[in-house]
Amino acid sequence: MTMNERGEDRPSLVIIVGPTGVGKTGLALKLAEVCKGEIISADSMQVYRHMDIGTAKPIAEERKRIQHHLIDIVDPDEEFNAALFVKRSERIIETLYHERKRIFIVGGTGLYVRALVGGLFDGPDADHDLRDFYHDICDRYGKVYLHELLKTRDSLATERIHVNDTMRIIRALEVLESTGKSIITMQGEHAFKDRVYDYKVVGLKRERENLYERIDRRVDQMMAEGLVDEVEKLIRMGYGESLKPMQSMCYRHIADYIKGRCDKDEAIRLVKRDTRHYARRQLTWFKKDKDVIWLDPEDSSAMSNEVENFFEEHAI
Repeated sequence: MTMNERGEDRPSLVIIVGPTGVGKTGLALKLAEVCKGEIISADSMQVYRHMDIGTAKPIAEERKRIQHHLIDIVDPDEEFNAALFVKRSERIIETLYHERKRIFIVGGTGLYVRALVGGLFDGPDADHDLRDFYHDICDRYGKVYLHELLKTRDSLATERIHVNDTMRIIRALEVLESTGKSIITMQGEHAFKDRVYDYKVVGLKRERENLYERIDRRVDQMMAEGLVDEVEKLIRMGYGESLKPMQSMCYRHIADYIKGRCDKDEAIRLVKRDTRHYARRQLTWFKKDKDVIWLDPEDSSAMSNEVENFFEEHAI
């Protein structure tokens, strides 16, 4: 157990990150079982109810073995973001800490992990006139045009923000207009006065070819498990294609197939392609974090040693 600057005890977290398809869920289950711990999901898609297959949620049997938190907590048309993730996680961590449970944070949403252990970067207040202006540009000329517009003004931001992430593109443009600084530069300058948690971040990595093969197999498995039926059900329930979670890789392309905008084989190809691209972006994000210790997910002994040593050093 260690103390923060105010002399208070602080919880200890093992954080398991890595690209989609690398094997985070299976390894985290084993470790949490051995350590008698619980898992907080740091996955921006698994929070949504009714979206099970396309988000690769732990199956019911796995969730019975180990208690999982922050899965199935909002409907697809409800807002969820990093701030809400931090707020909910803090309450769960406090409860688990007082119950003397080992705490695992597991997921591939880097922003959620960073916000939890480092605090949120607030930036300037929202300028709704600016936002409306850029939303209008996006409606008229499309996401690619908006992304290129940001690139001419803040190339650093476009390296971090995907062309389909309209909200973050507009926020980056808004910050630039309001402060004259890149949002990436301002985030880098953001300093945290106190460390709320002790934590060890373990990153899982595989050879690229192996990872891509696993991703392709998982997409095929999703299709076999009924991904098309899942998307059809969401549409029947009234969850429109414009909703943020419905714009994610699996759901967007399968909806195109259902609506007749592409055939099934093309939809599957696009899901696999975009998932591989997403995995590459995740790796780029996490590799910039100097705290991450990279391990092969097949090397369970090295992983167990890292986790056990950490919890022993920070015994509760």
